[in-house]
Amino acid sequence: MAKSTSRPAYRCTECGWTTVRWVGRCGECQVWGSVVEDGAPKVTKVATSRPTAKAIPISEVNADAATRMLTGVGELDRVLGDGLVPGAVVLLAGEPGVGKSTLLLEVAARWAKAGRRTLYVTGEESAAQVRLRAGRTDALADELFLAAENDLGTVLGHIEEVGPSLLVLDSVQTIGMAEADGSPGGVSQVREVTGALVRVAKRRDMAVIIVGHVTKDGAIAGPRLLEHLVDVVLAFDGDRHSGFRMVRATKNRFGPADEVGCFEMSESGIVEVSDPSGLFTSRHDEPVPGTCITVTMEGRRPLLAELQALVAPSSLQVPRRTMHGVDSGRLAMVLAVLERRAGLSLAQRDVYVSTVGGARVTDPSADLAAAIAVASAAINTQAAVGTDTAPRYVAIGELGLAGELRRVPGTDRRLAEAARLGFSDAIVPAQSRRAADRMPKLVSGLRVHTASTIGQALQALDLVRRPRSVEPVPDRPGPVLLR
Repeated sequence: MAKSTSRPAYRCTECGWTTVRWVGRCGECQVWGSVVEDGAPKVTKVATSRPTAKAIPISEVNADAATRMLTGVGELDRVLGDGLVPGAVVLLAGEPGVGKSTLLLEVAARWAKAGRRTLYVTGEESAAQVRLRAGRTDALADELFLAAENDLGTVLGHIEEVGPSLLVLDSVQTIGMAEADGSPGGVSQVREVTGALVRVAKRRDMAVIIVGHVTKDGAIAGPRLLEHLVDVVLAFDGDRHSGFRMVRATKNRFGPADEVGCFEMSESGIVEVSDPSGLFTSRHDEPVPGTCITVTMEGRRPLLAELQALVAPSSLQVPRRTMHGVDSGRLAMVLAVLERRAGLSLAQRDVYVSTVGGARVTDPSADLAAAIAVASAAINTQAAVGTDTAPRYVAIGELGLAGELRRVPGTDRRLAEAARLGFSDAIVPAQSRRAADRMPKLVSGLRVHTASTIGQALQALDLVRRPRSVEPVPDRPGPVLLR
């Protein structure tokens, strides 16, 4: 009788999908590198042990042990929620070259300059390379300790020896431990290294900031469990061709998860941008057709963004539709609404739409500004509000397929930002009249105009001098059912 042999099973660490052979990609959740060998199931009994600390009522817990401490970088403190909590573990992820190491070296230096001991561990550079960058960005401090290591045990030894209140690890994918399977950066290694750092941070009340890599799809590299282990997840992104950078909180156990911080990369390092609205707008000596400014919301922060459009006759059978910084699908919808609901002929014209300063506008409130910019470029006329020839105006509103203008959240904050920056007029949906009424009368100097449809908005801007009705599409006979 032949002896039966059991084949080893492999299991996905993300969703639990199993297979009899190893594959590089999970067949269920389609995650790469998450399938690992799963041994035979073991039934273990957990013995009851005496707790080391007695459970106490939550009202008697001392909250002073979790007092926040400012990092010294105001924009990062804004995203974290007024500083770092002792024992918190923060994961900062971003594309290569975006400036993660530069930002965290600045954070470590300012933390150390406040008299608090800091340990910066690098697994990607040598100590001399980090020292060279610190000298260029003026990030030298006596309480800032530097170590170049790739072994977790050695890193834990540095923590015991230095006793820091802040640990910066750059990056978790370069640190390995001999007790875990796989090579550094693998699923098992990243999970075990992060778990060990979380335990040390909670035991010593030490804040930890971990740098994480991202995949080509923009997701954080490693198992999904990595984001569940840490307390705060920050995304650091920006355009390589622009110096502007943004830090967004996607998870925050100690503060808001919809806040953003703004930075700018310069020759001397990374600089905070407390008022970034001017980065995405341009000043023109004379009125220019095809431009319109809107106010978007990045988290809870209103930001100005300028959209520019160019409409030209096309010599191609299929006209070009080129855009930069805006969503292509949403812009296609805006063009269709302009042609069908506002009577603007664009079928035989090339349309180019771009933002200023490398901004990425995904807020639906920019629909009205995009429509105004395209309409102004199509008739080659600068939009004008009221009796002024070329007032500084902003357009805020979402555009529906029926040509109606929809109200967007945070209209009052958007209008307040436009008034603060000296704009004279604003075009908003008629549904936002209540938010406009809350604005101080004639104190801010902002005149608010309302419109219910895109046609009314273009008429208010004097972009459609002769509004023409769109002929209805003739009814077509329905399908004939053959029996």
